[in-house]
Amino acid sequence: MTRELTLPDGRAVALDDTTSGKLLGGVVCLDEVSVREEPAVWSEIATTAAAYREQHVGKKPSEIPELRESRELYRAFGMDFTRHRPSSEALLRRVLQDKDLYHINNAVDCCNLASLSYLLPIGMYDLDRVDGDIVLRQGRDGEEYPGIRKGSVHLAGRLGLFDARGGFGSPTSDSARTCVGESTVRILAVIMATPHHGSEAMAGHVEHFVDVFARHCGARSVATGLLGG
Repeated sequence: MTRELTLPDGRAVALDDTTSGKLLGGVVCLDEVSVREEPAVWSEIATTAAAYREQHVGKKPSEIPELRESRELYRAFGMDFTRHRPSSEALLRRVLQDKDLYHINNAVDCCNLASLSYLLPIGMYDLDRVDGDIVLRQGRDGEEYPGIRKGSVHLAGRLGLFDARGGFGSPTSDSARTCVGESTVRILAVIMATPHHGSEAMAGHVEHFVDVFARHCGARSVATGLLGG
């Protein structure tokens, strides 16, 4: 089991004792990202969404086996998935309600496509807005951060990503501080699952994630790896 990966700039991405044995993370570091509008990714999202609607027509989320993995991840950390949905489940629920996903920019759209494809939560961050080393751990009392287009995301007892300035990510919502925008050129992404998901499957997700960003964002992969398991 790998508990720490080193990024090309020398920073570490690591698990601590509160996440070791509970989390399998697929880590992707991208450079030369070009953030813009990209209609081609919308077409891929629409195709994926249509397939889910056909496959799961009339089903409740509890009847969809592919959602169990993200729910088990929440259970492993004592998180209530009925109160704070995994980001991947929130995307699928919107799709099954016959609603389009929001078009933000090509990078966010690519991340949504990947999360919808694997039905796993993915944290995606502007690496140049992250301060120092990164650790995935359970939050402590009082730890929180301003979410994107929402109020504070509370991390006490929950899985989160932390840097020298505090929390900046979770399986539910990323932070305003490290969000990806038009000025982003370097991205750090973490695909999150339990160890039961399997290293082979996670490695496939990482490969697909890199491919999607290369095609739709012109991005270059500079580091990939698996944490935990």
